Amino acid sequence: MTIPSFNACIQQSINDHWDLPAMTDYGTHTYQFKDVARIIEKLHIILEASGVQHGDKVAICGRNSARWGIAFLATVTYGAVAVPILHEFHPEQIHDLVNHSDAKLLFVGDQVWPKLDAEKMPGLEGVFSNSNDEYKILVARTDKVRYARENLNRLFGEKFPMNFRAKHISYYKDDPEEMAVLNYTSGTTSSSKGVMIPFRALWSNYQFAVEVLGNEIKAGDKVVSLLPMAHMYGMAFEFLFEFMHGVHVYFLTKTPSPAVLLKSMAEIKPRIVISVPLIIEKIVRKAIFPKIQAPAMRLALMTPFLRDRIKMQIRRKMQQAFGDNFYEIIVGGAAMNQDIEIFLQGIGFNYTVGYGATECAPILAYSDYHTFVQGSCGRAVPRMELRIDSHDPQHVPGEILARGANVMLGYYHNPEATAATLDKDGWYHTGDLGIIDASGNVFIKGRSKNMLLGANGQNIYPEEIEDKLSSLPFVTECVVIQKGEQLHGLVYADPDDVAKAHLTPSQLQDKMEENRQQLNLIVPSYARVHAIHLMPTEFEKTPKKSIKRFKYTNYLD
Repeated sequence: MTIPSFNACIQQSINDHWDLPAMTDYGTHTYQFKDVARIIEKLHIILEASGVQHGDKVAICGRNSARWGIAFLATVTYGAVAVPILHEFHPEQIHDLVNHSDAKLLFVGDQVWPKLDAEKMPGLEGVFSNSNDEYKILVARTDKVRYARENLNRLFGEKFPMNFRAKHISYYKDDPEEMAVLNYTSGTTSSSKGVMIPFRALWSNYQFAVEVLGNEIKAGDKVVSLLPMAHMYGMAFEFLFEFMHGVHVYFLTKTPSPAVLLKSMAEIKPRIVISVPLIIEKIVRKAIFPKIQAPAMRLALMTPFLRDRIKMQIRRKMQQAFGDNFYEIIVGGAAMNQDIEIFLQGIGFNYTVGYGATECAPILAYSDYHTFVQGSCGRAVPRMELRIDSHDPQHVPGEILARGANVMLGYYHNPEATAATLDKDGWYHTGDLGIIDASGNVFIKGRSKNMLLGANGQNIYPEEIEDKLSSLPFVTECVVIQKGEQLHGLVYADPDDVAKAHLTPSQLQDKMEENRQQLNLIVPSYARVHAIHLMPTEFEKTPKKSIKRFKYTNYLD
């Protein structure tokens, strides 16, 4: 298989879409592709004059914005390695990741920088603000870095004495096996690891999106960036594919309230929506379920000639909530609640669930909503193989293994973790447990690290119990843990629902006991929950809204 230069694809997109809008910071400024190209050239001058070599690391940390995206594009097209760092990480963790990555420069958002201490990142030669048009210097530890920024306009004028045009662009020609991105995992089961992502994986994920969505999404279409670009899911499918396909990306720049999110969707009318389950589930639970559970509505839904009309109206309302122009909503990053899935399938909503991992930049499995099988996460994507490490892959869960163009090079400075995850035959061991049906649809059962062992040796998948528990009254979030031979449910109750029901703490605990009894009627005897414990606050989550389970394993000790 011949893999083209990823940077050449970026260059071609800029040439093809020169006068089109590329990125907008919602409510403020829009950058056309030619504007992006000009700023990339200026950042290349800064990188070169600062002494950055091909393969050196450049860290980027801040909220999603056009300037974040441009800094990323400038880094990879220069031939340096981009190190995206989630702005929601704790400052000490950001210090550690900057140091661990061996980053020479840092582009940082103004909302992050006041929390950081430059003295704790001694390897950095320079820090630049990523929150304004000028990329002003925040720290300069070498004369080269200071010279580069202070003389930028003169150096740009000398390099392009006539007007800057598309013909002047000439980006670094990458090798498919070269590291392009050093992306740190968000740590749902353990501490972050630096995933070395090669150019071939970036290209393969982009090409996948072209193959499955390219006919539905055209140059000039719009999308809203909801997920952090420092996570591969958001980077690949809310930014890179769109930029390389001529699509206009809107960044909300701040964590939006539900009202702002709905307003932006209505105005922008995105052609594709990339989401995590939490967003979809909140809309359904808060806006839809209360209405259809009313006695009159339940009766109407049991009446054949009314049922289809009501379902169509519900589907239309959900589509309108997301701008009423999207081809489909792709849900990923965490498991989807089964009750929500059954509901969405029942009303014919155009959604699908994909499966990915940072280590595969990120896509592993996907199916278009027309062919998507409820409860699955799609089938193996092009250029990837998936198999189940089980003697009966269709019925007995085993670890999901993946091999192909999307797979990482390994973990940075961590040969032990690399050897434990990538075997000699090139299979990436995902740590997820699943089965695969005769048609190739993958069904995830849980994480191998999360699997619990019952008293009689049964394999217990806490995610399956949690899925049922989360559908019961007043349960917003939950985690099932094991203490001795007993299972315990940790539950964060929805404060709005509790307040509306006027429940005292004692009454809420009684409701949880009712939930426990109801739950134990619908799970196998070996998966019954001994007690439910109310949590005082929401569970700690990663930026993609997955609960950091490892923090609660010993909660009852």
